[in-house]
Amino acid sequence: VQLQAYGGGLVQAGGSLRLSCAASGKIFRINVMAWYRQAPGKERELVADISSRGDTNYADSSKGRFTISRDNAKNTVNLQMNSLKPEDTAVYVCSLRGLSYTYWGQGTQVTVSS
Repeated sequence: VQLQAYGGGLVQAGGSLRLSCAASGKIFRINVMAWYRQAPGKERELVADISSRGDTNYADSSKGRFTISRDNAKNTVNLQMNSLKPEDTAVYVCSLRGLSYTYWGQGTQVTVSS
């Protein structure tokens, strides 16, 4: 399974970005797709995840500003990020996990200037 992420970039504080991630390969129908992020000097943290049923889970820092969605037919997951803050600056990584496996994509840089 391969995960390809798109959509990072540089944005001013208060702006928006939309990240997308496409999964390819042998993918079991029941899974959870997620976005994580890692800022310099910090540990990787969950931003949001979404199950194949559409159940969502957000980190407190993401609630009210970020929206995760997915298209099961296309095996894609999106992250709409609004009201971005400088502290959202990080490498964002998408993942796909099942009961006994987790696949990771490459990261995409998001930089929010003040």
